[in-house]
Amino acid sequence: MKSNTAITTSEAARIAKRLLNHWKHKFDVAETDGDLSIFMPDATVKLMPQPEALLVSIDSPREDLSTLEKVVLDHLSRMAQQEFTATWQHQ
Repeated sequence: MKSNTAITTSEAARIAKRLLNHWKHKFDVAETDGDLSIFMPDATVKLMPQPEALLVSIDSPREDLSTLEKVVLDHLSRMAQQEFTATWQHQ
């Protein structure tokens, strides 16, 4: 299952980097060509900063990603010190 969203922000790169640094003590992480990946036990979260948005992708074998979507969004909101909302698209 794959879930994607775009979060409108002009600080996408900073927020993504903060989340990567926050989770690198708990999960394996990687940074490639400006995209950041967080490798959780049962999912991969990819953060792709754009000039006016942060694109977020969650890839997992789990059928229901709603809890993970909430965890990722809550952590991004904490890293940005503002409340984000997101509409997730499932594939």
